Amino acid sequence: MTITIYHNPNCGTSRNTLALIRAAGHEPRIVEYLSAPPSRAELASMVTRMDVPVRQVARKKEPLYAELGLDKPGVTDDQILDAMAANPVLINRPIVESDKGIRLCRPSELVNDLL
Repeated sequence: MTITIYHNPNCGTSRNTLALIRAAGHEPRIVEYLSAPPSRAELASMVTRMDVPVRQVARKKEPLYAELGLDKPGVTDDQILDAMAANPVLINRPIVESDKGIRLCRPSELVNDLL
């Protein structure tokens, strides 16, 4: 099985998710998305395949989210995707993709559906 985790090693949830993947006997492809961010097109594709609202994949707790005005009514999905592509710190994590699908794994245990 091929597994990719969009990972932030400084995030406890991301580290826990990676540990669950490894405990299940898999060694995933690790993408440290802060230093190797997905393109805007890749982000849009991931959101579409997750079948969730763009806002669910954006990290609203990040101060930059409000600083950029992304919390204001009327902000479009395209504007949020543009901001996430330009500022990968706004991408919520971890996102895990496997042969069984792709999802934001918050809480970490959601990764079990993909293993």
